[in-house]
Amino acid sequence: MKNRHLRKAGLTAAAISAALLMTACQNGADDSSSGESPAAKASPVDATKKASDSKNSKGAKNSKGVSGSFKNGEVSYLAPGKYIVSVPGRDDQQFWVAEDTEVYGAGAICGDAGSKVDAPCTLDQLESALKKGSVKADVEMKDGVATLVTERRAAQQDSDSNSDSGSGSRETVVEGIDKGKGVNGTWFGNVSYLAPGKYTVSDMKGTEQQFLVADDTKIMGYDDICDAVNTGPGGEGGVECTEAQLEAAAKKGFSAEVKISNGIATTITDDH
Repeated sequence: MKNRHLRKAGLTAAAISAALLMTACQNGADDSSSGESPAAKASPVDATKKASDSKNSKGAKNSKGVSGSFKNGEVSYLAPGKYIVSVPGRDDQQFWVAEDTEVYGAGAICGDAGSKVDAPCTLDQLESALKKGSVKADVEMKDGVATLVTERRAAQQDSDSNSDSGSGSRETVVEGIDKGKGVNGTWFGNVSYLAPGKYTVSDMKGTEQQFLVADDTKIMGYDDICDAVNTGPGGEGGVECTEAQLEAAAKKGFSAEVKISNGIATTITDDH
């Protein structure tokens, strides 16, 4: 009798174990057929985070910086390539500079304070000047990037404070050349590239003079600007180079004699 009860209990336990095993196998089959494991299913928190990240990324991509004119301003250095302009009556505005940002100086950023025309400056000269202190300047911006930074002359500060135009008597280097106010002379030094058609030549003291080139500028090369043939004693001398060759050489830097008339180079002859 006792053995009979034990056999019944054993059969009942075996039946329960088999039922549980079949249920577990069925659940496993359901997960496999769906192609997902429980660990692979995204939680509601993960899904919400992914949607939020996507939204923020899209918003940042579509955001635009400030555009406009900031006249009668004072520009200060913040970080490499980043500056801030302060204009009376307006909130301070941060901005960036780009490779095509035009910068003109009148003695503080670059150039000569006594000159009647503004000199084109490099971005390095802008950064170097502003690291020493703020500079009075007008800034034109598009989407948070400066398109034009123009140093204000001391004589303009008072006259422009009551004017929104900010024009004063300022002239760009090109406008000055058009009026015959460009620089004249001969320089011996290192020639460097500024922008298409714009270059600088530095003298023995390191003082840089900006100049332009024209269609009739004569560019003579003796292996520095362009390859010359038989330039030794008794040779035919240098060869005339193209402006494209001049630009490529100036981006690396080379020594030359530059003759300038009204701000435009008449001849450029590399040192030989």
